[in-house]
Amino acid sequence: MTETAWDIIVVGAGSAGCALAVRSADKGKRVLLLEAGPDYRSAHMHPAWRSPNPIRALLDPTAVENLVWTGLDAARTEKQAAAPYWRGRGVGGSSSINGQIAIRPPMEDFDDWVGWGCAGWGPDDVLPYFAKLEDDEEFGAEPYHGRGGPTPIYRMSQENWGSVDTALCKAALSAGHAWAADVNAPHAMGVSPYPINSRSGRRVSVNDAYLEAARDSSTLTIRGDALVDRVIFAGDRAIGVRIIVDGTVVTEHADEVILSAGAVHSPAILLRSGIGPSGQLRSLGIAVRQDLPVGYGLQDHPMAVVSIPLIDEAGIQSPDDRHTNVCVRYTSKPGAPVGDMMFVSQNQNVVAMANPDMRALAGAFGVWVNQVYSRGTLTLTSTDPADQPQIHSRMLSDERDLSRLRDGIRDLVELARDPAVAAITHGPLEAENKALFAVLDSDSELDDHLLATVSDVQHATSTCRMGATGNADTVVDPSCRVLGTDGLRVVDASIFPSVPRANTNLTAIMVGELMADRIR
Repeated sequence: MTETAWDIIVVGAGSAGCALAVRSADKGKRVLLLEAGPDYRSAHMHPAWRSPNPIRALLDPTAVENLVWTGLDAARTEKQAAAPYWRGRGVGGSSSINGQIAIRPPMEDFDDWVGWGCAGWGPDDVLPYFAKLEDDEEFGAEPYHGRGGPTPIYRMSQENWGSVDTALCKAALSAGHAWAADVNAPHAMGVSPYPINSRSGRRVSVNDAYLEAARDSSTLTIRGDALVDRVIFAGDRAIGVRIIVDGTVVTEHADEVILSAGAVHSPAILLRSGIGPSGQLRSLGIAVRQDLPVGYGLQDHPMAVVSIPLIDEAGIQSPDDRHTNVCVRYTSKPGAPVGDMMFVSQNQNVVAMANPDMRALAGAFGVWVNQVYSRGTLTLTSTDPADQPQIHSRMLSDERDLSRLRDGIRDLVELARDPAVAAITHGPLEAENKALFAVLDSDSELDDHLLATVSDVQHATSTCRMGATGNADTVVDPSCRVLGTDGLRVVDASIFPSVPRANTNLTAIMVGELMADRIR
């Protein structure tokens, strides 16, 4: 095999990588798509992952095996010990294991991106690609939507919502929030059904949506169980990658290398390749190629919950009952960023996952900070590509996030006291939320409680931030090129300047679609 066997090597077959690889191959480029986890046909996906409720699969060891990274932990705050951080493994990446939420950020996010130096990423630039990737069965005819794209967009009808979905909707409307039938419409705010990337009630991952139809392409080669150790360089130019396959070192060469391994593993590959903070690299004996803030800037959405003990008839009746169908996007206060907070329904919550006796009876309302200021870090633990990096999310470390979550959980408690919630609740809320209610009236004690209990929602971003080349926080330029190198780009959620005011899956796919058109 010659050094120019491939035009492009794409590392990672997740949401961005699949879209980028398939669209690039469609243009006639010779593409090698490498995936650390297994490559499998859509028909061979574990059936539990097709369920509308991902909790079913997460509780099934046979479903989790090989498709969820093991040994990957994150300390959410400085008051919390490290705990498992779920990320998808195998073709489809996290789109194979997530909550199937197909929600776009408000377009104001992309005004911010341009303001941070990301020229070419404004609302008018990205909106056509959000439309291109989707097949919205309800709103596809709208000019800001798409019909016929790879990703189906479905919304559960209200008569099929769970009891907690309905209760949150009624409580939020009673509290003055508006109804917004399409949360993905520009400037939508208020109570909305979740758009879901499923068809006929079954998950559609990017493996299903993009790879399956492209597997016979003469210009696309997919290789699973290929763990990329590092990028290979000739001078400052990336010329290929070093891969571990069945314990054997293999090298592949290409005209361009694109890392799409996600916000956890793309920075890890860069760090092992000598691109990152010089002090960290030298401490591990890695020669410094470029001193860049790789791994810094990590963000996720911090979430707090009010648990709702449900009466028998209000609980999950089947393991395939959907876990959530309703969200409430709102602005915390005058002058705050638009849509900076989010309420969500949980027909089945994390308490239910931990307690088998309550799996059908524990619901929740959740609130998360949708526009985040706190930033965490990702660092290597060793130079071994099989070792997972260390994550310190540092959620709520910025007072602006902590104060808004403090206000948000108090607002959420008021929603949970609405008569619509009382009608489905077994026993007093205070009994189910003793620790929370004990500190609700004290700012300092509530802050301590939130720091000790806050969770994330698996929306990792911003570890290889895109921005202006002169900015100290920038890792890649607006063309996704790694600063100080040639032939090397990062195209996935790690380049987001900030975590979007939305679930991250659609934005990651959009980035892959857009960059496939821009890379010449």
